[in-house]
Amino acid sequence: MIFASLPTGPLEVNCYIIGCETTGKAAVIDPGGNVDRILALLKAKNLATEVIINTHGHFDHIGGNRKLQLETGAPLMIHGADRPLLQRSGEHAALFGLTTDSSPEPTRELEDGEQIPVGELTLTVIHTPGHSPGGICLYVENILVVGDTLFAGSIGRTDLAGGDHNQLIRSIRERLLVLPDATRVYPGHGPQTTIGQEKLYNPFLA
Repeated sequence: MIFASLPTGPLEVNCYIIGCETTGKAAVIDPGGNVDRILALLKAKNLATEVIINTHGHFDHIGGNRKLQLETGAPLMIHGADRPLLQRSGEHAALFGLTTDSSPEPTRELEDGEQIPVGELTLTVIHTPGHSPGGICLYVENILVVGDTLFAGSIGRTDLAGGDHNQLIRSIRERLLVLPDATRVYPGHGPQTTIGQEKLYNPFLA
């Protein structure tokens, strides 16, 4: 497996690339912007975009959707409960005094437990509502890409439309903390962590 990341967009969202070494196919997760840099990284890794996935629909995670899809022709996927957020990304960005490129409609809506093939790899969708209604995490081998569900020492904010603090804590406890402690966690912002680390030290999960 090839795994790479780079900060993208005005809020420096961590965009992740998960690629299959055998086939050269890749998933691009949360292209927040800076699509030229994403494409350059894909080229450097000899990867072709098989699918674009949004962990949720907030504007900072989807700003590169349109350009990346135009450049690659790859299908765009997001959980169905976050389609309305995707459609209102411009309004959401304006709340922060920012603008964003509008996203195309998703090619397909994802569901909990769905498995997305990327070459010889399989990404499993874990629905983790709370930060947003359709927030998802993606699990492959010992890697977990969590969007804004969980951070190193923190959790996603729940004061935006559709957020629910109790639901988010329940999602993390019931869907993520049951994974092996050695699972490497890659959030939408900030540094990586592990499931074991967050069990022990995350004050929001005490």
